[in-house]
Amino acid sequence: MSLKTLFSRLRVLLVLPAFALPVAAVADNGLTVVDSQYSVVETEERLIEAVESKGLTVMARVDHQANAETVDLDMPATRLVIFGNPKAGTQLMKCAPTVAIDLPMKMLMWDDGEAVKVAYNRAEYLAERHGLGDCAGTVQDKIAQALDGFARQAAGVQ
Repeated sequence: MSLKTLFSRLRVLLVLPAFALPVAAVADNGLTVVDSQYSVVETEERLIEAVESKGLTVMARVDHQANAETVDLDMPATRLVIFGNPKAGTQLMKCAPTVAIDLPMKMLMWDDGEAVKVAYNRAEYLAERHGLGDCAGTVQDKIAQALDGFARQAAGVQ
């Protein structure tokens, strides 16, 4: 086994336990987690449809399960969708350039063995993390509402 393969496998083994954390522990990290009624793939498709229907751009899709398979490792279905709106994002980055580390927005979908989950960073958490204060104004509220709506639409919950 090559050194590169060994490091890849070790990295995955160190990251996988994070997916087993209870929702309450994950939520303390600024995440909102929603149970989905659909498979990871269908949840991802529903999310993309919701995002694009509001005029936002899907910038990337990451299939972590497929990536793990490229190094002969198994992991549950896990997908990440990266999307954004440059108009809103630029306003936030002008307030606090460090928010760019968390933009564009992301939603993670994974199968924890019991249910499919959808997770995203709460807008309030990002505002606090980057010290946006009053500068973010109504943009923060709009982002919070949009993220909640996207997650619920993708998960099939109201």
